[in-house]
Amino acid sequence: MKVKNDCIFFKGDIPCKPHKESGVHCDSCKFYQPITKRILIIKTGAAGDVIRTTPILYKIRKEFPEAEINWLTKYPIFVPKKFVTNIIIWNLENIIWLQTQQFDILYNFDKDRETIALAETIKAKYKKGYLMDEFGKCKSADIDAENKWLTGIYDDISLKNKKSYPEEIFEICGFSFKKEKYILELPDSQIEFNLPKNNNIIGFNTGCGTRWQARLWGKDNWIELAEMLASNGYFPLLLGGPEEDELNKEIQKNSPAKYFGYFKLEDFVHLTNRCHLIVTSVTMAMHIAIALEKKIVLFNNIFNKNEFELYGLGEILQPEGKDCLGCYKNFCEEKCMSTISPDIVYTTIQKLLK
Repeated sequence: MKVKNDCIFFKGDIPCKPHKESGVHCDSCKFYQPITKRILIIKTGAAGDVIRTTPILYKIRKEFPEAEINWLTKYPIFVPKKFVTNIIIWNLENIIWLQTQQFDILYNFDKDRETIALAETIKAKYKKGYLMDEFGKCKSADIDAENKWLTGIYDDISLKNKKSYPEEIFEICGFSFKKEKYILELPDSQIEFNLPKNNNIIGFNTGCGTRWQARLWGKDNWIELAEMLASNGYFPLLLGGPEEDELNKEIQKNSPAKYFGYFKLEDFVHLTNRCHLIVTSVTMAMHIAIALEKKIVLFNNIFNKNEFELYGLGEILQPEGKDCLGCYKNFCEEKCMSTISPDIVYTTIQKLLK
């Protein structure tokens, strides 16, 4: 019996999809698709970075329509199954397996020690993105990745950058960015959220993670904005995870904003999808909102605003009269975010939802 292990459907240890559905064997299978190229993408995290890397799949799949595309990640929920052959979860077992494999192209978009070390050990004809130098530190794999690599090690070069993150990812791969959008497949969710159908729902993503606390807008600002929106027929909805739970409960207690609590990622995506507009700083929720093509008001102070591709969905609001934007500070003594008033945010929301 002939076994065609070069078929894109072949598993090796369990029945393939065509066999399960049609009972066919390899020697007489009309679904046989030989693998012409094997491609590995390494983008493990953070969650938002995984989402904003997905536009590259349009180009890779177009360039290599019959390739086996593998994606190594810590956030499989955000890797689209319709574009990727195998979603590989970051764990020891899979790392050991990958180190025995041969790929045609390896794209590594991560700079962490563990990912550049793994990229060095995996066999591939061509390697793009980031690799490891002789001192165990990150280096660009070739000239295509050099610009993005330099923006990560020199603040002044980063501040002068005019390219968005998706544009830089395309450049790393040797492609041109044509405004390809984020790809996000809605995961399954069992929760039904009781939300109004006749009001514009405005999502308040109040947190910013634990690393860059300088991005926080402040409890009183959220309360004031909620009051302005509710009094004009909007429905303010608080979003966040366990780190924002206490803050969101406090805002709900002192404002008309609604808070359902925090949820696992699948349910958070569905709750975000119920919103018409999201107000947020630079977070995972921002990237989810862009992927879902929601209107967005984006707070930014410590990053280069050119990094963000909003696809015409919203506006970026930054502190006024500050020459220190793009500081990458974890904490800000000047509380620069306080210069963005609720009035400005409310006006921007009205304009975007007109």
